[in-house]
Amino acid sequence: MRRLLPAAAVVAALTLAASACGGGNAAGPTATVSDPSKVSGEITWWDTTRPDSEGPTFQALIKAFEAKYPQVKVKYVNVPSDQAQGQFQTAAQAGAGAPDVIRSEVAWTSQFASLGYLQPLDGTRAVDNEADFLRGPLSSTKYNGKTYAVPQVTDTLALLYNKRLLKEAGHEEAPKTIAELKQTALDVKAKTGAEGLALNVDSYFLLPFIYGEGGDLLDVANKKIVVNSPANVRAIQTVADLISSGAAPKPATTESYANAMTALKEGKAAMIYNGPWSLSEIYQGKEFKDKTNLGIAPVPAGSVKAGAPTGGWNLAIYAGSKNIPAAYEFVRFMTTAEAQAKIAKEISLLPTRTSAYAAPDVQGNPDVVAFKPIMDTAVPRPWIPEGGQLFQPLLEGYQSLVGGKSAPADMLKKVDEQYRGIMKDWS
Repeated sequence: MRRLLPAAAVVAALTLAASACGGGNAAGPTATVSDPSKVSGEITWWDTTRPDSEGPTFQALIKAFEAKYPQVKVKYVNVPSDQAQGQFQTAAQAGAGAPDVIRSEVAWTSQFASLGYLQPLDGTRAVDNEADFLRGPLSSTKYNGKTYAVPQVTDTLALLYNKRLLKEAGHEEAPKTIAELKQTALDVKAKTGAEGLALNVDSYFLLPFIYGEGGDLLDVANKKIVVNSPANVRAIQTVADLISSGAAPKPATTESYANAMTALKEGKAAMIYNGPWSLSEIYQGKEFKDKTNLGIAPVPAGSVKAGAPTGGWNLAIYAGSKNIPAAYEFVRFMTTAEAQAKIAKEISLLPTRTSAYAAPDVQGNPDVVAFKPIMDTAVPRPWIPEGGQLFQPLLEGYQSLVGGKSAPADMLKKVDEQYRGIMKDWS
């Protein structure tokens, strides 16, 4: 989870009637040919991975797919993850320019499905052995009882740290609580000259602090907005205290993700919160030429628990695709246990299939082994059409907090007001 879409673009898309979807076909699956090897034609895939550190692995899988299906040509398009949601919505609504297959963030899938943009997949070749998928990632592919995507990779957040810097500061282990995190960060700054904790001003990265205090954004079961709660005020106060105490330097309100990554890679900061997608880039940094210098630990616990959000990416098919049979085969191929094992081996992204974790290539990757138990305790997010809209108000609030324009309580009050404009029938 590394991307956000301006709220205005999402809200505008949600006001459009699903029936207006260009070329949409939400009535049911399109029949596939009797012999899948005879499928032919061209399909376009929008990939949202980092083109430098992750893209080559997925392009290699495309070549393997084309070797197996020589009559199918895949047009690969890498779309920045912070732009793909809006671009897909615009193209799908216009009925022109949308890809046959999109790599959809888990929070986008139900939204796209609610607008009629996605092809239903139940009973099609795209979904192979559904029982093999982990329950959490699989739940993100459903909307109104139907399947609209197939889980490709899953993720969550962990505390990533420079073992050398922590050891020089007198700490042999990663901090387990927020109090320990603060003290460890201050010790690193005092004893090594590096910053302790580099924060990323991004809504997704606030969630471990919120979950840690027992808070949440929504109470889905009761259709209640709970973002402006005492627990969440404590969580935001915790973040503010990390900055004001010097445990974390004041982050920029933009480009903070890149700044935090650079600081960690160059040994200018000892700790960051990040996910498995970041590892291939981190290992390019001078501090981690020796990969064993990178520590991976659960996010530190707040006063209630340690909790990180569930993220990940699904593969979904545009309802207006002109070559749905080939799209089915592509999605099926790209989500096999074998494909997921290759992805896990090469770039440490976490499989969504239970069987993939038994593969030697997966078991032999210490990064995946470290992230798996953290993933097992990750907190589910609400898989509702409005889920993708929850981050922009929270981001704006976070930026306001860091910029000194609002206190924690005022920040959350503003976010609550914006949520009520999105979730109009919620209390």
